[in-house]
Formats: sequence, C-alpha cells, structure tokens
Amino acid sequence: MADAGAGRPVVYLFGSGAGVVSGIGGAVRAGLGRGWDVAVGLTPVAREWLAAQVPEVEELTGHPVKSAYRRPGQPDVLPPADAVLFAPATFNSVNALALGLTSSWVAGYAAEAVGRGVPVLLMPCVNTALAAHPQFPRSLAALREAGVQVLFGEGAFVPNEPGAAAPYPWDVALDAVDRALEARRRGEGRAR
Repeated sequence: MADAGAGRPVVYLFGSGAGVVSGIGGAVRAGLGRGWDVAVGLTPVAREWLAAQVPEVEELTGHPVKSAYRRPGQPDVLPPADAVLFAPATFNSVNALALGLTSSWVAGYAAEAVGRGVPVLLMPCVNTALAAHPQFPRSLAALREAGVQVLFGEGAFVPNEPGAAAPYPWDVALDAVDRALEARRRGEGRAR
C-alpha cells in the first residue's frame, strides 16, 4: 500500500452509481499528484460496479475503500478529512444528502462533515430530465444554504440529454478542492 498521510491534506473522494464513476481511479491519481492523501468512499451500487477496481484504488491510496458504516466498537479506518468531494453525485445522492437521508455511508459522512465545518464539494451527474425534476433545484439550494459548494451549471457540470454521454469535468472538481484546501489553510475556510 502507498504511504498514507505524511502531513498531506486528506481528501475524501466519494462516488455514487453514475457511469462516470468508472473514472474515479484517474481522479485518485490526479489527487495524489496534487499532493493529497486520498481516501475513497462509494455508495453500495458504485462499489458493486467498481468491484474490479477497488483493490487497485486501495493500493494507490493506502486506505480501504469504504462503503458501509462501521459497527459499534470498531475503530475508524480512515484519517479525518480536510475536505470532501462527492463526485459523481447522482440524483438520488444529491436529494438524500439535501434531505438528511443517510442510508449510505457516503451521504452520512458528508452530512456530518457539513455539520463539523469540513469543506464539502459536490458535483452532480444527472441528465436534463432529472435536473428538471422540481426536487433537484430545491436540493441544490438546500445544500448551498448548508455551506456545500455545489459544482453545477456553466463552468462545472452541465447535464446532458437522457442517453447522451459527455466527458465528466473531473478537473473542475479537483481544482475546486485545491481552492477549498488553500482557503482552509489560510483560515478562510470552514473550521472543524
């Protein structure tokens, strides 16, 4: 396993069951290249889809890929996060986090991180039909009001038509994390 920690900022990279989650390995490599200690969390669906990639991601990060709550009395296996990036966040994950529905570990951790003042960044991955659902803009507004940096719209993630594919803007999300970490380092970000 990689040498985890060593004074580097700890970034939790969370992904849910959107097809672009298959690119999370590249995002992990990019984060490590930026000097981060990356820990990956996946929804159960995303973990199932990426089962073949999980050992490689764990080797790269030096941390287990987490997708379930720990049992009472079990130690925490990940270092505390300095920032959380939830990308891709599906329609279900966006709404669950906004409504405080924490049936998945990633939604639960992200909800707690907001409450602890850890910077949380979220980049959805939805099509135009789901983005048009009346709950979706309400959820984005609730997340923004809670202090989550939502990377949605021009200059971030722009929804595609149903069935259409386009590259997911991982670099936009990673650059936003860099800015959040720098703001936190300077004392401008949210404190724990």
